[in-house]
Amino acid sequence: MRLAIPTVAAALLMSMTTTIVAAQEGKKPARESIYDAKADARAQVAAAQARAKEGDKRVLLMFGGDWCGWCHKLHALFQEDDDIRGLLYNEYELVMIDTEAPNADGYLKMASEGQGNVGYPFLAVLDADGMLLVGQRTDVLEEGNHHDPAKVKAFLERWRVPPRDAEAVVADALAGASSEHKRVLLTFGAPWCGWCHRLERYLARPEVAKALADDFIVRKVDIDRMAHGRDVIGRYRKVDGGIPWYVVLDADGKALGTADADFGNIGYPLEPNEIDAFIKLFESQGVLEPAQLDALRKGLESAAEEIKAQRAARPAG
Repeated sequence: MRLAIPTVAAALLMSMTTTIVAAQEGKKPARESIYDAKADARAQVAAAQARAKEGDKRVLLMFGGDWCGWCHKLHALFQEDDDIRGLLYNEYELVMIDTEAPNADGYLKMASEGQGNVGYPFLAVLDADGMLLVGQRTDVLEEGNHHDPAKVKAFLERWRVPPRDAEAVVADALAGASSEHKRVLLTFGAPWCGWCHRLERYLARPEVAKALADDFIVRKVDIDRMAHGRDVIGRYRKVDGGIPWYVVLDADGKALGTADADFGNIGYPLEPNEIDAFIKLFESQGVLEPAQLDALRKGLESAAEEIKAQRAARPAG
């Protein structure tokens, strides 16, 4: 966070300077670009679908262009209204599609079929597999010279993924563990937790998923988005701490091990001592073969190298 402050301050100073100079010259300051006419819509949507699958979200397409004043108004509402901004962040992957961008026309035709001249911005909601759920004209979301926050919020709430119940997630996992003679690895995270997403991506790696598949059912509880999410984590966690956090359960729901090591919550295993503690947790279950444990360790070590390389490549300042 400390590194972000000078950047934000510089951006604000630049914006103020631009506005002052424009005013002195009798010109309107240029609007910030919110669309990229060169971005391939197909690639944009594919990337958003991948993120939506990972986060159990929907994809929100917003068609328009930098020339569209109402597009800028709706985009500003997305950023400035706390409730709407949180709803978008937690429930959707937003894709801004310029109507002149490559492959934009196909998506727009699909989303607006049968609606005639839709006007802009035009919204569409897709599920994580790319199926169109709704195409939405935005004139009905307007009130005078702006979009009505209540109407926009109601639209987003209507088309988000229906909230799941953490109790049902756990019950389903335990039923599977009982019938398949396995254990449950139950992870806890939230949309705002970057390390939680890293843990999900690690567990989804083919070699890691394969190493766990014969002996574990892996399930995630979102403590913010799922009903009873915090109740479930409170049932198994006896001390306060950060996330990600996880617990290994037997088929009866008894905790057989947790992410709490002697140094605290393992969280996402990045450092050598954290990786060792993570492997020790699974080794203590007595069900994985040495080759499977080795696959877990190598996956973490490989991911750690990638993360540290990304950090080193970031520009200073």
